[in-house]
Amino acid sequence: MSTALTKTNHVANLAQKFSQLDLAAKEKQHAGNARHAQPTLHKKTSSNLKLPSKFAPTRDGNTGTGAGMSAALPSKFAPTRDGNTGIGAGMSAAVKAATAGAGTGVTGTTTTTTALGGHKRVNPTTSKPTLGRSNTAVSTTSTGTTTKQSTQRSRTNSTATTASSRVPTPADMKNMDIGQYDGGFEIENEKRGLAVHGEAAEILALDSSFHVERPTRDWSLASFDIGRPLGKGKFGRVYMVRTRCEPRYILALKCLYKSEIVESKVEKQIRREIEIQQNLRHPNILRLYGYFHDEKRIFLMLEFAGKGELYKQLNKCKSFSEKRSSRYIDQMADALSYLHSKHIIHRDIKPENLLLGINGELKIGDFGWSVHAPGNRRRTLCGTLDYLPPEMVLGKEHNEKVDYWALGVLTYEFLCGAPPFEELSGHTATYKRIAKVDLKVPDKVSPAARDLITKVLLQFDPEKRLPLSEVLKHPWITMYRKRAKQSTADR
Repeated sequence: MSTALTKTNHVANLAQKFSQLDLAAKEKQHAGNARHAQPTLHKKTSSNLKLPSKFAPTRDGNTGTGAGMSAALPSKFAPTRDGNTGIGAGMSAAVKAATAGAGTGVTGTTTTTTALGGHKRVNPTTSKPTLGRSNTAVSTTSTGTTTKQSTQRSRTNSTATTASSRVPTPADMKNMDIGQYDGGFEIENEKRGLAVHGEAAEILALDSSFHVERPTRDWSLASFDIGRPLGKGKFGRVYMVRTRCEPRYILALKCLYKSEIVESKVEKQIRREIEIQQNLRHPNILRLYGYFHDEKRIFLMLEFAGKGELYKQLNKCKSFSEKRSSRYIDQMADALSYLHSKHIIHRDIKPENLLLGINGELKIGDFGWSVHAPGNRRRTLCGTLDYLPPEMVLGKEHNEKVDYWALGVLTYEFLCGAPPFEELSGHTATYKRIAKVDLKVPDKVSPAARDLITKVLLQFDPEKRLPLSEVLKHPWITMYRKRAKQSTADR
């Protein structure tokens, strides 16, 4: 009896020791993992903005650090008290590379319609929209009545184009010629815009350095060396700039005049667009690094898109090859999948809203009609006529699957050079073709691409449109994908 008890105690003691050793090993392993873990960087938000919880950084880093973003933090962009920076680690390698051609003599100024607030509101009873490229906004009131407004947009975006693809060193960036500044910000400010007051002033008091939870460094015009003009939009100008603090990154600085925003009655739309874009971290979405304002203007610090506007290249080429189109759609599907995971519906996918980085990577650069919709059911008719889905045309509720439809239209336009439902006879005819899904695919389109367009994306019933996760596995996508490509959903 005594011997059995002694053996039992001995076994118990051994089990306890092994348990302690196992626990110690796990703690040691956990400590080792913690030492090698990368910090999660959080994007700054504007002052007094209450963002939805879905924008909060997740443990997997989807809203903290996106793919393609540097994990190493430049020394001069030291973290603020919450561990965030002004630009710093958020600058992708493509942003650095985009500056390589700054001194190549590309000095032309492009007249553009800005991504923010570039919607021209037109009374449909007195002015006809541009056929095939008009934006239409329809809002339904609580009483059931509907007010229609038509908007027009130029097929351009405020970005710069550079010819070189050489990746510059930090020394290159410090000494690079960013072009001649024409004094446009100061000259224009003397004769343009007015100070705004009241509720509008509060809505447009956008400064990323004053956010309570995640403030950026304090930015102002004095923070930049200003170079050549990149474009001119509805609400102001865009210039190529370089930060004066190390490591002296190149950005596109966009100016918006508050009084003109108020006059166009898009204050909340502008603020919503900034709320959305500032929190996005994806290699195929244009970054918004920070923003600040003065009495009359708002300034947006945007990623510099080195190869400019996608639509210009589509216009020049007339149409893209299947390989090029497939790779663009691959990137678009990945970016849209990321947006939808954050409950963001874009609602205005089209070539004019897409830019190209220095390595030719696609970037979504306009979020003017985007909405954060956790419930995923909306009634607002908005976007661009040729890209409207049947549910919008017929006045039904819509969800994120409107972006699936737009991706199908985009695929068709890349391959054929024009939208599938475009009718030069008038927008009413276009509406009818969309409602009936009157689709004619040219013989030159391959069977695989035709299958993606007709059977996968351009389906009348939104529920029959293939999920983006399946689009990324479609044979037409995978056959042209570079081997290094990996979906955001898998990262």
